[in-house]
Amino acid sequence: AARVYPVFVLDPRYLRPDPAAPSPGSARAGVARVRFLLESLRDLDARLRRLGSRLLVLRARDDVSDAVCAALKDWNIGKLCFESDTEPYALARDKRVTDFAAASGIEVFSPVSHTLFDPAEIIEKNGGRPPLTYQSFVATAGEPPKPVMEKYSELPPIGDTGGYELLPVPKLEELGYGDLSQEYIPPFRGGETEALKRMRESLQDKEWVAKFEKPKGDPSAFLKPATTVLSPYLKFGCLSARYFYHCIQDVYRSTKTHTKPPVSLAGQVSSFVTALVSLF
Repeated sequence: AARVYPVFVLDPRYLRPDPAAPSPGSARAGVARVRFLLESLRDLDARLRRLGSRLLVLRARDDVSDAVCAALKDWNIGKLCFESDTEPYALARDKRVTDFAAASGIEVFSPVSHTLFDPAEIIEKNGGRPPLTYQSFVATAGEPPKPVMEKYSELPPIGDTGGYELLPVPKLEELGYGDLSQEYIPPFRGGETEALKRMRESLQDKEWVAKFEKPKGDPSAFLKPATTVLSPYLKFGCLSARYFYHCIQDVYRSTKTHTKPPVSLAGQVSSFVTALVSLF
């Protein structure tokens, strides 16, 4: 492509502060989750800038799909790429966008990249029914594909954005949150840079990886957690589930023995997809 617009739309459904919420944050997301998201976006913006681009942050007034559709039209976009989401709210939101794109002649590419497998494909392979056990899930799914490992030294420039106000990634205070000086700040910063650092540090201890067994381990361990603490990074797309899974497999190949799924570290990565499929 001659032009690429990397866009993230801030969704008021999750980010609008709610004084009535049981803890600081919005009605649907605590302040720790919002902070982690903003840190992840800043890291993404920094990584894009090193490639000659930047993150375009749009703030939706009410409906994210309205903001996306307006940008598609105003920027004369020919192809829309976004990660498939399986949550009911996201499915309805994304359908409004894809319907608009289809009516406007815009090509859409929306792969399942958040999980090891496409839940819909697993159900189809299993005769239209979700697998009810981990063993049947593994038998149906097989081995997950390897991640795409293409590296880029630069990205195409951003095209004309017209009269759009291109905001930097906001701070919590700029989203309307009050004084948070007394709030506990978790030691786990958001972003792909931190995710890769934590993953590599965890996988360096090959004996620990080989012997990892859930639910064994001390859940109250703080200075050295009993797990990788990579769940939020997987959830927010800071770390590829397929890349993590295959890095674990590389460690297994260098050890004589290791624990087996579903209690093993690799089993925990794929267990999330098992739970997701069961919800369909």
